[in-house]
Amino acid sequence: MSQALPSRAPQSTLFSPGTLVLCGMIAFTVIYRLGVHAAAGAMPWNFTPVEAMALFGGAYFVDRKLAIVVPLVALFLADCFIGFYGWMMLAVYGCVALTALGGMGLRGRVRFGNTLVAAVGSATGFYLVTNFFVWLGGTMYPHTASGLVACFVAGWPFYQYGTLPGTVLWSALLFGGFALLGRRWNALRLTAAH
Repeated sequence: MSQALPSRAPQSTLFSPGTLVLCGMIAFTVIYRLGVHAAAGAMPWNFTPVEAMALFGGAYFVDRKLAIVVPLVALFLADCFIGFYGWMMLAVYGCVALTALGGMGLRGRVRFGNTLVAAVGSATGFYLVTNFFVWLGGTMYPHTASGLVACFVAGWPFYQYGTLPGTVLWSALLFGGFALLGRRWNALRLTAAH
């Protein structure tokens, strides 16, 4: 008489080793963002891990909802201390959600080149969208073609010295760090999205 083996209960994706490490890495980036804000001027403006953490979450969270929600919650928690900047925050949060969705395109295809292109694309998209909305809804620039160009020119240093290098560097640290941890602990590789 053979005895049936007890079936294993499905592992919770919320508390799996991979999800906990991903949340820990994102929490670290939020703490860093708060530190950069507190030490204004020590780092270039916009040299934050916001876009990188959304890209990373989209690429690696098994649960697609968590892939979008966790970076947005992390952004919101940091903004509770940093402050909210009116309706423009909708454009910022929208960019972060779109970056997380874009990160899902990296699932199972995380390679140096793909990740670099995604990081540059997300930083560039963030620059274009947020500056467009500054021009569209603000009073700093006239609502003309030359006003739009002036807005993009004024935002260029924030992109060139902050958003772009910050997103690329933080993407390298997050994706590279997770790959190194995955080599050490197989459970991380098994729980990450593919």
